[in-house]
Amino acid sequence: MSALNSTTPLARRAVLADRVEQLKRMVEIRLAEERIQRLFSEGEVRGSTHLCIGQEAVAVGVARATHPEDIVSCTYRGHGHALALGVAPEQVIGEICGRSIGCAGGLGGSMHLVEPTVGLMPTAAIVGAGLPIACGAALAAKVRKSGRVSVAIFGDGTANIGAFHEALNFAAIQKLPVIFVCENNLYGEYTRINFTTPIEHIADRAAGYAMPGIVVDGQDLDAVARAMEQAVARARSGEGPSLLEMKTYRYSGHSRSDPATYRLDGELDIWLKRDPIDLFARVLIGEGAIRAGDLDRMKTEVREEVETAVARALSSSRPKSAEIFSHVTG
Repeated sequence: MSALNSTTPLARRAVLADRVEQLKRMVEIRLAEERIQRLFSEGEVRGSTHLCIGQEAVAVGVARATHPEDIVSCTYRGHGHALALGVAPEQVIGEICGRSIGCAGGLGGSMHLVEPTVGLMPTAAIVGAGLPIACGAALAAKVRKSGRVSVAIFGDGTANIGAFHEALNFAAIQKLPVIFVCENNLYGEYTRINFTTPIEHIADRAAGYAMPGIVVDGQDLDAVARAMEQAVARARSGEGPSLLEMKTYRYSGHSRSDPATYRLDGELDIWLKRDPIDLFARVLIGEGAIRAGDLDRMKTEVREEVETAVARALSSSRPKSAEIFSHVTG
């Protein structure tokens, strides 16, 4: 059985110790997201979807640098993070398609993925909602002296709302073991960051809360992982929180029906030249871990495995009414 189809999230997380598997996980995220987009057009997805195509290095870098016992909260653009942390493709795709095989039993959908065994808190549809939750998890870790850290992943638009400032302020005052990870893909929904934010680097805001603010190349998997490892070590040692700004880019629009006509001319082409999968593949070729042509073979293999995951997901039943209301009280 390949690592992609390992049955447990913990087993899938463990293989990320291997650098070739890190590349394969990025490929898995890319191809799964592309297939999810097609599933929507085929009428298999109800509601919306928010893809992270182009941002795969951030997801895998965060997973590589943290432990399954650590807590991760992220946004509705969370498919890639769920897969990176170890949730199986059929569980992610099944959840998005509202099937019982899904990681939340088909009850949450695209914006509410969850898998406690690898630390994934329910992803949040509300902008910035995960930051206070991450602070709460970090406070619990501090009080219990568990050694866990908490990670809050959010977009650049979150940096302009109250929850961002309150969370960073509280984390700094309490010296919480939390890492704030901003995926700055330049657009808050349909608005470019220069129209909403008066500074070039969101990481500069860390100075106001007496914590490190680090700008990271979010297309470079090793750069993401190194920055995360340093922030995690700082948090575990009791030195408090950090703010990491991952400079990245989403190749698709904000959501499934957005053609992204608001982009600057030529902007997408510039970012495509620094595709995170291609960049890391070149690094592995230089290290002798893979050879030229291996990436194409890997894509063929993973595409087949994603199709198998889709078939498993779609063969699963939809939750019955009793299951839908099983978590509702009142």
